Amino acid sequence: MSEDKNFKGGQGQVVEAETFRDSVGTMDQTGKRKWIFPKKPQGRYTNYRTLVAVILLALFFAIPFVKINGNPFLLINILDRQFFILGQPFFPQDFFILALGAITSIVFIILFTVVFGRIFCGWICPQTIFLEMIFRKIDYLIEGDRNKQMKLDRQEWDAEKIWKRSLKYFIFLVISLIITHWMFMYIVGYKEVFHIMEEGPFENFSNFMVMIIFTAAFYFTFAWFREQVCTLVCPYGRLQGVLIDKQTINVYYDFKRGENRSKWRKGEDRAAEGKGDCIDCNQCVVVCPTGIDIRDGQQLECVNCTACIDACDEVMVKVGLPKGLIRYATEDEIEKEVPFKFTGRMKAYTAVLLLMVGFLGYLLSNRGAMEAKFIKPAGSTYFVRDGNITNIYNYTFLNKATKDQLVTIKVIEPEHGKIKLSGDEKILLKKDEITKGTVNISFPEKEIQLSKQKIKIGVYDGSGKLLDSFDTYFEGPFKIQF
Repeated sequence: MSEDKNFKGGQGQVVEAETFRDSVGTMDQTGKRKWIFPKKPQGRYTNYRTLVAVILLALFFAIPFVKINGNPFLLINILDRQFFILGQPFFPQDFFILALGAITSIVFIILFTVVFGRIFCGWICPQTIFLEMIFRKIDYLIEGDRNKQMKLDRQEWDAEKIWKRSLKYFIFLVISLIITHWMFMYIVGYKEVFHIMEEGPFENFSNFMVMIIFTAAFYFTFAWFREQVCTLVCPYGRLQGVLIDKQTINVYYDFKRGENRSKWRKGEDRAAEGKGDCIDCNQCVVVCPTGIDIRDGQQLECVNCTACIDACDEVMVKVGLPKGLIRYATEDEIEKEVPFKFTGRMKAYTAVLLLMVGFLGYLLSNRGAMEAKFIKPAGSTYFVRDGNITNIYNYTFLNKATKDQLVTIKVIEPEHGKIKLSGDEKILLKKDEITKGTVNISFPEKEIQLSKQKIKIGVYDGSGKLLDSFDTYFEGPFKIQF
């Protein structure tokens, strides 16, 4: 049976995308799921995408084990409020920096989409990487290419279909479990994950259940939901509809060159007969992982995966026509033959992005090696002894440096302030930790003229460098001024 017929199988209705040109690629006009069996792509862009995917997957599996100055390269532990980005610790006090970083990322996504469309979706998105470069590869390995998959889907549940589907879904489950464990390494660290695995599910039942839930979510997404994440759920796919204009680079079909479509006949003069270069072979349709026909124009379901470009170029070479009937281009380039240009909107987004990146870099570089606070205990007051007025303060030091350090406390303003600690004069601060304690600060009575006088306390490292300072107040006896 040929591929341009309609079939019905156990996983849904299998149809060619061009049958329903007015419907979503993965759904027919009645809203019923159309199971997509894309043909295995091959070509220049597919090779590039495979290389990018291998690099990204290698980074995904390697980063949890990478450390910088003893800190994880990337750790997002929300439960324990531990955040490490590029080996730098971030604490709740630095949340505003993370928030600014998130806003900067959004602006970058907007700018990137305005200029390059959905290239992110087809080349970098984790959903695409895992689906097309891992799970879809297993489909091809076990069930074969498009025709064999469609044939297997149509046939009865015989021995061949049972063992192939069972093997495939078992491998999907194992891969989903591996992905879940690696995702947890980005949250609690690889040592904790290995520790949980050694202790077993009964010792860590709550963690075990969380992993089961996430494994089930990954399995459901990549074994069944698949491309519908991109076409129905992903908000970025809808955002592009607002951001993309006629100057945006996208995967486009050159309709001026391709129309009128007509089947290929050897030796014919297509230009003389008023025929376009598109030979209506539908290869751009059968390789599409979201089931659309790129010849119908730009569509929200297109993830810019370039499979249609490779398929069309291969056909053009075989029939002796120029490649590039489907290519990366702008709508103006296709319609008006106007070359790409950096528009005013793109320049505005770029300027805003550069300003935000510069400000974010400034905050990161001036974050300081530590943060100090001196707070008077609630209900405490001063006391006078041997001609000195003394106040008690609770100090909190947050060491943001990548190493332990010894610090000393000194009064900056006013002068003649004396520091008395319960222990040594120097305080040891562990890296990435909060240190708390109590300190007595005294002034000669003549130095305190007000009942509440402002003072500044500084924290210095071993070389005498000021790490941080804190403004507070010092209580003394009330004096009537004449």
